[in-house]
Amino acid sequence: MNSGAPHGDFVLEAESGSARAGTLRLRHGDVPTPVFMPVGTVGTVKYLTPEDLRAAGATIILGNTYHLYLRPGIEVIEAAGGLGPFMHWDGPILTDSGGFQVFSLSKLNRIEEQGATFRSHIDGSEHLLTPEKAVDVQSVIGSDIMMALDVCPPGNADRATARDAVDRTLRWLSRCRERREEIGRASGSRAGLLFPIVQGASFEDLRLESARQTLEVAEWPGVAIGGLSVGEPKDVTYRMLETLHPVLPADRPRYLMGVGYPDDLIESIRRGADMFDCVAPTRNGRNGTAFTSYGQVNVKKSAFRVDFEPLDPACECECCRNYSRAYLRHLFSCGELLGHRLLSVHNVAFLLNLAGQARSAILAGAFDGWASDWLERYRAGP
Repeated sequence: MNSGAPHGDFVLEAESGSARAGTLRLRHGDVPTPVFMPVGTVGTVKYLTPEDLRAAGATIILGNTYHLYLRPGIEVIEAAGGLGPFMHWDGPILTDSGGFQVFSLSKLNRIEEQGATFRSHIDGSEHLLTPEKAVDVQSVIGSDIMMALDVCPPGNADRATARDAVDRTLRWLSRCRERREEIGRASGSRAGLLFPIVQGASFEDLRLESARQTLEVAEWPGVAIGGLSVGEPKDVTYRMLETLHPVLPADRPRYLMGVGYPDDLIESIRRGADMFDCVAPTRNGRNGTAFTSYGQVNVKKSAFRVDFEPLDPACECECCRNYSRAYLRHLFSCGELLGHRLLSVHNVAFLLNLAGQARSAILAGAFDGWASDWLERYRAGP
């Protein structure tokens, strides 16, 4: 199935059930979807160089507005010509708005109509993040895709909290859109794409209301789904995706924020999501846990002491091509940082390759069967 002419910057190339394959065309390059986006919170994906990311197959990475605003500071990034030149990455960059960090550091913030006032986790200094400032900061960063500032409630939010998050996020969205248009007119150049964020916690009617009202504001180039993977049960996440699938535009990408475990990736693609990000691959790598085609593996286990096979024989990453399970266990036993780096390389490459496999299955019209077989092997474990 081919949708013909692209809507904005996205061409939908194929569907297999609810799973979708497309190409997102951005200023700094094309991004085939489904896609996993490695997270470079402060301008670096932990332990990995941009060359590592390219070798692993990354086409787009994520930066964090909150952290980059605090350190190194927007004036430094602006002087460098943007985050890409600053960190030696020449591909597309997506930035979040900072809303999730405000939520996750809730003891240090207060949310009011003007914006979110928070205290720096670094030095305790007080800052006000408004919808307009979130767009300003992301514009200086040079984002290909920027996120509108939203209110992200916890996964167990009650209805009143979820209701308030939906309403305030919608009000802030209009302010983000106006600011982005002002920047575009003033600069005379194309500003980064602005994605709205659908909220609603675990309430289906609020999710639908948030989506419909968001789509009434403008013809967005893509839509993000926020407030999931923040502590709610997985079946709730999947149900919210199934609820939103029929109402989100088919000709624009859908970004499910904060999802990055292998089985969650497959289940979410199955329900119509296209873009994903998460710190899980590098965080797990630093803790000695590897994603493999036969489940998660803790390389610190004594069973690997004299196991000289590659971590995952089906993987072609730098780690699996060159190093054994025994050597990886040895590195972690000795506290050597090379172990952290190698598992981070592997986990990131694993998710990027998994998204590529899913794309191939969709293009072949065989996603559901492929996904069921893959998940059965993965969940069976080693």
